[in-house]
Amino acid sequence: MKTDLTDTTASKINKALVKGRRAIGTPAVGMVLTLVIVTDEENAYDALKAANDASREHPSRTLVVIKRVSRSPRDRTQSRLDAEVRVGADAGTGETVVLRLYGEVVDHAQSVVLPLLLPDAPVVVWWPVDAPLDPAGDPLGALAQRRVTDTYSSEQPVRELTARADTYKPGDTDLSWTRITPWRSMLAAALDQVTCKVDAVEVEGEEFNPSCELLAMWLADRLDVPVKRSLSNGPGLTAVRMQTDSGPIVLDRADGSLATLSIQGQPNRAVALKRRDTAELIAEELRRLDPDDTYASALRFGVERLNPSAPFPEPGPSAKGSGARGSGTKGEPGSVAGEPGSGDSVSAEPVAAGASAEVAVKAPVEGAAKASGPEAAPSASLKPVPSGLSGKAAK
Repeated sequence: MKTDLTDTTASKINKALVKGRRAIGTPAVGMVLTLVIVTDEENAYDALKAANDASREHPSRTLVVIKRVSRSPRDRTQSRLDAEVRVGADAGTGETVVLRLYGEVVDHAQSVVLPLLLPDAPVVVWWPVDAPLDPAGDPLGALAQRRVTDTYSSEQPVRELTARADTYKPGDTDLSWTRITPWRSMLAAALDQVTCKVDAVEVEGEEFNPSCELLAMWLADRLDVPVKRSLSNGPGLTAVRMQTDSGPIVLDRADGSLATLSIQGQPNRAVALKRRDTAELIAEELRRLDPDDTYASALRFGVERLNPSAPFPEPGPSAKGSGARGSGTKGEPGSVAGEPGSGDSVSAEPVAAGASAEVAVKAPVEGAAKASGPEAAPSASLKPVPSGLSGKAAK
């Protein structure tokens, strides 16, 4: 059952919800939480579909907040609230209210949402795209116990992780972290099967995928070993290789659905490790409403090591080719190899360390992936990342 309300108020929306429940024969409220989705028109359909699918496991009242952009100055001074109320089969197993805000009320979305929250029930706010840098400081985020973002949707995911670490508050989480839950479970189970000491780890995945960085940070934080981040064509995470004193442990997923677990002295095993859709990720996040301390530890550990004192370089020939050409300074691509006066007096090791530390946040292995020639050929064995995913490697 759908009810459209134009130029309405929160009181009228609540009355429409009560009327809709009585019309379908379920006057009692059997929902366990309120899910607030802050998005735009372009992503509203996909976000709402994922929330409806997740509501089969977590019956909830879903409030979709869409802030419309007013074109003329006159429209920007006039406030209007339109609502679409859905109950019954059109709203999964809960209730859905799509709120479209116009004019000055766009800056006061929390005043519209607050009267519509379920009483004595937890609140979760989810930003599918364009999440604020400080979710807990956002007026809508301040109403929630859990705040869900997705750095995968940002243009610069690694830099976004840095911002998330700087502004982290208990209750913050990210769907990029949720995506690696099966990987973390499988790697922990693999290490439980053997008694060994892990010496080094390599995490392989597609470029600009924050889940790869988060998994590398988690491994470095938990194992306290050097972690190497390497690139592949994807999809997503493709492999994790752990070098131990008992032999290598490899979890390889080349096709995005079926992985192979290889442990020294044991037969290879095929394990299901498919890429999950957004509905499954949201359903997992709604299962726990307490702060995720493991995510906080991994996020703070990795960002602290990957964040150098030098400013972030812009993508360009000097930044991308620093590992290949041995450039030690941004903006001077030939300062070592191209100038006769400096090429003989500067060794390769300090240059490589400085260059990798400068571009670590932007692209941890960008130079190694795009380099060619004898000067940039990476070793086949696992090496510590100079950017410092682990405290020992930095030292």
